[in-house]
Amino acid sequence: MKTIYLLLVYLSFWNGFAQQNTASKQVSTFVLEAPQLKTTKKIWVYLPKDYSASAKKYPVIYMHDAQNLFDAKTSYVGEWNVDETLDSINAQVIVIGIEHGGEKRMEELTPYPHPKYAGGKADAYLDFIVNTLKPKVDATYRTKTKAKNTAIMGSSLGGLVSFYAALKYPEVFGKVGCFSPSFWFNRKEMNDLMAKTDHFKTKVYFLCGDNEGDSDMVTDLENVEKWVNTKRCECKKLNKKVIVKDGQHNEKLWRENFKKAYLWLF
Repeated sequence: MKTIYLLLVYLSFWNGFAQQNTASKQVSTFVLEAPQLKTTKKIWVYLPKDYSASAKKYPVIYMHDAQNLFDAKTSYVGEWNVDETLDSINAQVIVIGIEHGGEKRMEELTPYPHPKYAGGKADAYLDFIVNTLKPKVDATYRTKTKAKNTAIMGSSLGGLVSFYAALKYPEVFGKVGCFSPSFWFNRKEMNDLMAKTDHFKTKVYFLCGDNEGDSDMVTDLENVEKWVNTKRCECKKLNKKVIVKDGQHNEKLWRENFKKAYLWLF
């Protein structure tokens, strides 16, 4: 199940049967050099409906797998409907979607190599986001730049790398959307990293289903949440855990829970 999902589900750019474009008019794209990854990255940008008519600044969410966020035409098995969802509640936020690297997706989104699947180049990927992409975004758009106004969010391996980003760059990312995180990929290494981490102030929304095809998904998520709770008083309510009954490892789960995660984080 894990192998099939990792190899197939996110090859959205090969999808020859995609439907018509569904991205809203608030969504645009640009291409940016990513020297840390020795490639270029297509970046998707969602701006709130009132952006052009206002002078205010907005918080920012950085999200992975941009092909699956806004447009049914570029998604593999359905989009997250991020733009439609945010439009429907007049959300005051900018979303920056980073396209995954196709066959290099596993490398980019995993912090450490796996003995069977390899990978382990998330440090370079996050270096790109923090030191190349974020400065470009902050210089181009009216953003609130502090950590408390900057979130990172993703699902599956994107959930894993988002939590890793919070550990590595707490001064950059103050909020995390951790959906169906693939902690199994680097379970030991992540546990070792957490054991060395003294402070954790990041606000985290944990989500997974209880029918994701990975029997350890719920256990891994709960263990990480327990560790988070040892680093601060639960009374501060800086993390939330949601286990969806019958929820499966797919865009439907993440799409249906994106709005609640956004509203809780912001």
